[in-house]
Amino acid sequence: MYPNVQLFINGQWCAALSGRTIPVVNPATHQTIGTVAFAEQADLDRALEAAEAGFKVWRQVSAFDRSKVLRKAAQLLRERAESIAQLLTQEQGKPLMEAKMEVMGGADTIEWFAEEGKRTYGRVIPARMPGVNQLVVKEPVGPVAAFTPWNFPINQAVRKISAALSTGCSVIIKAAEETPASPAELVRVFADAGVPAGVLNLVYGDPATISSYLIPHPVIRKISFTGSTPIGKQLAGLAGLHMKRATMELGGHAPVLIFDDADITAAAKTMSFMKLRNAGQVCISPTRFLVQEGVYQQFVDQFVANVQAVKVGDGMDPDTKMSTLANPRRQQAMTTMVEDARKHGGHVVTGGYPIGEKGNFFEPTVITELENTAQAMNGEPFGPMAIINPFKTFDEAVTEANRLPYGLAAYAWTRSAQTATAVAAQVETGMMTINHLGLALPEVPFGGVKDSGYGSEGGTEAMDPYLVSKFVTQATL
Repeated sequence: MYPNVQLFINGQWCAALSGRTIPVVNPATHQTIGTVAFAEQADLDRALEAAEAGFKVWRQVSAFDRSKVLRKAAQLLRERAESIAQLLTQEQGKPLMEAKMEVMGGADTIEWFAEEGKRTYGRVIPARMPGVNQLVVKEPVGPVAAFTPWNFPINQAVRKISAALSTGCSVIIKAAEETPASPAELVRVFADAGVPAGVLNLVYGDPATISSYLIPHPVIRKISFTGSTPIGKQLAGLAGLHMKRATMELGGHAPVLIFDDADITAAAKTMSFMKLRNAGQVCISPTRFLVQEGVYQQFVDQFVANVQAVKVGDGMDPDTKMSTLANPRRQQAMTTMVEDARKHGGHVVTGGYPIGEKGNFFEPTVITELENTAQAMNGEPFGPMAIINPFKTFDEAVTEANRLPYGLAAYAWTRSAQTATAVAAQVETGMMTINHLGLALPEVPFGGVKDSGYGSEGGTEAMDPYLVSKFVTQATL
């Protein structure tokens, strides 16, 4: 049963004061499955008041006791993973197994931040004179406004909530209206675990209206945004105008560099799996495959064979390996990019078309020898499209990898330690994984460079923006 999702403000589930709701649609069937409350300014004022009061309470709770609450939330999330995963698949479309993995990964994230929050140490600085103590104390920055997308409704929300709560901050989270039920259940586990009223608040509504109201508001001291680069730049500019701290996890266009000495079978198997994860709607999804000439055709043949063997269907079907795109916009964007690729000399080796009469399904698509002027070579496809082009030399591959303004994630495959070291040093990216998939674990940094944003959503680096370093120097009298 899919619920009619409400707001969560000051410890209470509630309708919008106006009573307004909007429909939630199953992307695999195009059927309306529920509604979500639509917040307006009066609701945001209530959430801001609650977050301000909640912060005063939560910041006084010791890191040790905050950790116990978060660990309880992780336990509850694991216990409820099956039912939450079903909601996630209904509203977002991804296969049920992927949805459950996302929920279980969310519990791991909460648990990691629960422990790391106890280690936000300050330091003692040796003084120049006797009788003087110099301390650096870490304090929570204050109430946070967090904005999360529809592609990973649990994964993106849990990182922001966990980092904020573990450091003593309160949160207003604006989750995606297209996928509201799973983040609502995530908020529920925190509330049920004992997070005090007002510390965590959840709203939905018009993204532009909510962001333009919350970010400048004096109650809010930090923002965290995951989404597209154009929107991220607007919000970062607004945050800067009001001197607000910001973490920006924005778009990518990940290159994959495959060298002549790579294990081609492993590379083709691993990267085809990663390409079709969540139907390619992943900010770190591999997109531009740059394959050295000596193994180019071998890689293309194996990659295409792997892609063609994938069963596409409703995410609730246990045999489905790739499901629907999340909304009609993505399906149309994919169709437009394929048509443009054909005009720019690309060979559509497999796929390229929508599937069926209902839902937002699209064929897994492989395009080879595509010109750099094509749309898909410059803008993030955010769908099940892989572009495979050959290269001759190391320098040629690195030049192409660095050509775009994006720098979120990159992949490389080689048996040479020298090549691996060189490619890691020269590719401009926030994250690189070589010969395996090693990104997005709770304990490792997650963030980009250039137009892919700044700051981290993972690792100890994720804690810093939520903390203020206060210097206290005191002389004994």
